[in-house]
Amino acid sequence: MCGKYILAQAAKAERAMGIRRGRWEYPLSYRVLPTDPVPVVVSESGEREAAMMRWGLIPYWSNGIPLKASTINATVERIDSAPSYRDAWKRAQRCIFVMAGFYEPHLNPDGSKDPFFVHLKDREVFGVAGLWERSRRSDGSHIYSCTLITLPANRLLAEVHNQKPRMPAVLSDADEEAWLNGDAATARAALKPYPEEFMVAYRAGRRVNSPKLPNDASLIEPA
Repeated sequence: MCGKYILAQAAKAERAMGIRRGRWEYPLSYRVLPTDPVPVVVSESGEREAAMMRWGLIPYWSNGIPLKASTINATVERIDSAPSYRDAWKRAQRCIFVMAGFYEPHLNPDGSKDPFFVHLKDREVFGVAGLWERSRRSDGSHIYSCTLITLPANRLLAEVHNQKPRMPAVLSDADEEAWLNGDAATARAALKPYPEEFMVAYRAGRRVNSPKLPNDASLIEPA
């Protein structure tokens, strides 16, 4: 389960993602948390558009009310069958989360957990496959929300996230367009573990788990 990640500077993210419409406005963050508004890429008439959405998908049928169960992550095995996600999948409401790195918990022999910071060797800014939804509130307004997709971990992430070997569905540059605009089979084929040889993981300090501490680059310093 990916429950925290970091953002790149907005202008840099727009260039990396090839944004054609709109722009992002958000503060640089080294601790993005569930329910935060997050930058995602969506496709509008085949062109990449910048959007901000709530992290934690709210199904269209829930009248804008978040579900009690966590919806920040959707497993690839159930995106076409789980009630929370299947409608967004069937309507091809796909998006790309924009990241510079993410955190995963590592279970120690004594039962304690340490956060590990993960980033890519080959790209400073990268995308993770997600689904988005629009839900109408009782007052007639709409809330836009999203969930990121997870899949079985590669060998590196299985060693890091050893309690539950999963990882975010990091997309290669070549697979981003397939995910956004391909048919269902093409999009599904883009969901595969990112090669471990292009990833770096190291133990970070536990201070990232405390929202009261400063949200700055010190959070990703090696512990």
